[in-house]
Amino acid sequence: MIRQFELVERVKAYDPAADEDMINRAYVFAMKAHGAQTRASGDPYFSHPLEVAGILTEFKLDTNTIVTALLHDTIEDTDATLESIESQFGEPVARMVDGVTKLTRIEFQSDQAKQAENFRKFVLAMSEDIRVLLVKLSDRLHNMRTLHYIKKPEKRQRIARETMDIYAPLAERIGMQDLKQELEDLSFAELNGDGRQSILTRLDFLRSKGEDLIDRIIEELQGLVDEHGIEAKISGREKTPYSIWRKMQKDAVGFEQLSDIMAFRIIVDDVEDCYKTLGIAHSAYPVVPGRFKDYISTPKPNGYRSLHTGVFGPERHRIELQIRTNRMHDFAEHGVAAHWNYKQGQPDSGGPQYRWLRELLEILEHASGPEEFLEHTKLEMFSDQVFGFTPRGDLINLPHGATAVDFAYAVHSEVGDRCVGAKINGRMMPLRTQLRNGDQVEIITSKAQTPSPTWEGFVVTGKARARIRRYIRSQERDEYEKLGRAILQRAFAGADYELTDKALSGVVELFKQNSVEDLCAQVGYGHLAGKDVLEAVYPGVKKSRGKALVENVVSFAQARRKKPKHNEISDGISIKGLIPGMAMHMAGCCHPLPGDRIVGIVTTGKGVTVHTIDCDTLESFSDMPERWLDLSFDVPDDSPELHVARLNLSVLNIPGSLGDLSTVIAKNGGNISNLKIVNRSEDFFDMLIDVEVKDVRHLTDVIAALRATSSINAVDRARG
Repeated sequence: MIRQFELVERVKAYDPAADEDMINRAYVFAMKAHGAQTRASGDPYFSHPLEVAGILTEFKLDTNTIVTALLHDTIEDTDATLESIESQFGEPVARMVDGVTKLTRIEFQSDQAKQAENFRKFVLAMSEDIRVLLVKLSDRLHNMRTLHYIKKPEKRQRIARETMDIYAPLAERIGMQDLKQELEDLSFAELNGDGRQSILTRLDFLRSKGEDLIDRIIEELQGLVDEHGIEAKISGREKTPYSIWRKMQKDAVGFEQLSDIMAFRIIVDDVEDCYKTLGIAHSAYPVVPGRFKDYISTPKPNGYRSLHTGVFGPERHRIELQIRTNRMHDFAEHGVAAHWNYKQGQPDSGGPQYRWLRELLEILEHASGPEEFLEHTKLEMFSDQVFGFTPRGDLINLPHGATAVDFAYAVHSEVGDRCVGAKINGRMMPLRTQLRNGDQVEIITSKAQTPSPTWEGFVVTGKARARIRRYIRSQERDEYEKLGRAILQRAFAGADYELTDKALSGVVELFKQNSVEDLCAQVGYGHLAGKDVLEAVYPGVKKSRGKALVENVVSFAQARRKKPKHNEISDGISIKGLIPGMAMHMAGCCHPLPGDRIVGIVTTGKGVTVHTIDCDTLESFSDMPERWLDLSFDVPDDSPELHVARLNLSVLNIPGSLGDLSTVIAKNGGNISNLKIVNRSEDFFDMLIDVEVKDVRHLTDVIAALRATSSINAVDRARG
């Protein structure tokens, strides 16, 4: 395990101005936070963040990144909080630590969903700061180096598969080739240990036949370039077991047929010397057909630049030559980390690595959920590439097997949505045509075109598939929304009501939807019933309208025969809490109804006046508690008695609005006993209406129905 002073010395070696105090404070904070925690290996858990920080010093990263590495597991695995980290180490460090932290405190339906949601959050974080990715990759690298300590084979397999599918491609996408190869090889050892051991055995056999073969080849190549006056540094090494295995699987060839088990790098001063060296090598040795690739004029999507060629080199061995400048080599080794300068902060975000990151964010926007996003992202991280060109000569990088539709979406999402045809090298070709390296592609578009569901069957890029699926979902949703509106229209018409967006908007939140359109779509999907929505808008609607109307007429006729005079109490009303023999009447200011919370105010010569508990008039009696009585209604639910409630309304000044008002009240079993217009304007009438109802619940139904009526702007119960 690295010691504290060793970590500081490593950082100070490349950045003398590094904040030594901040690194030391982070060291102590993390060590205390992790306390007595241990890893599967038995080592103190704190050794892990310390080793991750050590890996990052190899890339010469700034103080904030080193501190983030030390703290990256504190939120997830200890009692430390993001707030405490921000207060002690600043907002940039807290933001990066949060980006690396997994969502372990949220439960998901499956491990796949959990993995997908973690990755979604991770992509959002690294889009804001690429250092989050560098910390995460270093974290994964150390975990893979210690994977063998985990006892459960299924857990080791899952971690190795996740590393192979996500983290190794991510490392390649940002140009960190060495880190990518180590992640792949460590995963390969777990996923296919027998295959890896077989390749290692063959490599050992080759070494035994030519112990100093690499040295002899380097010596001959060095002499060749020196003879032509080119200053160059040459190194050689064997390919990793996984890269050899993947080449064998891809090309369906045996170990002996591989031409690039050994790779030699020739590092020269400038681009001109790269091409001179290539010419020297091709003049001196026979070329292996199909092995030449010019990544200088056409860089890889991650920005990697180099010349690759295969030759029958010294002693007739088939070898791969990689010819590049010092700057290209630095990027090949460290990728995006090579652009970091601890003195200048974050690099320009316009490079190819960042363009790819923006494409991931676009996929995230179009995917329906985390698991679909993870699926599309895996598609987007193919390593085998084809290169196509637009008519203007712009280079488009695509995965192997990409079609003209993939090309169109790579140019722009709108171009993909509207493509109707493609000219490939000047000839009209089907949209499903797979592209080859060097194809010039012209996409033909039409404003009337929309994505076809059949495209999903042959596109290979995540961006194209996410966009097509989003369109299919939107079309499907539109159809279900139309169906839902038709169902609701029928339900409302059957109850003799008009369906309006205003009526539906009042119950959107009740059904936990975001909009009226979402509500209609849920009805169309069958997740909500039309009658349930109708009853939510008009709570009194539970019978067929014809039957209810007849019953309302009969009940009103009966009730009006028994109706007491205004502000008097009939013998059928019982109120608990009254003083026996004392006169009582209902307050005309608040019109109490059965179901209201009520109090009584004793007045000399008048008896008891009954008010609702929230009546404004009660404020004038607040300093006279001796005059208050605690009362409550004792009225059976089936009582035919009617009571007067007063409403404040604002009605649109349009023909038919008063008719709508009276019709809605009548349909819901109410009766207008008095109406007074209190204010007129060009657009609205403000009025007071007395409505006869049975109780508070009945009044609530009437108010709900009025609020759902398009010609009524506002309605509330009058108080005072």
